[in-house]
Amino acid sequence: MPRPRLNRRIGFNPNVTYFKPQGVPMSMLEVIELTLEESEALRLKNIENLNQEDCAKLMQTSQSTFQRILTKAYNKISDAIINGKSIKIISK
Repeated sequence: MPRPRLNRRIGFNPNVTYFKPQGVPMSMLEVIELTLEESEALRLKNIENLNQEDCAKLMQTSQSTFQRILTKAYNKISDAIINGKSIKIISK
């Protein structure tokens, strides 16, 4: 049985939770779901320009877990951009 997930600290609530390619109807798009945890990791690393150690401390997680969260977010966003998918930020 896997260990239960810990709650991560999220320091913002996004105003916009959906992004899609222009000119393509929603009914024709595949949706990529980005968690609040992943969007917070992106915000801290890329918008706040913090190093990995500081980001991990703010999210109350280890550096290796922070890196896994960030890598997962990058993979999802890359998939959406390259393959023309929409991105939905969800809270779990």
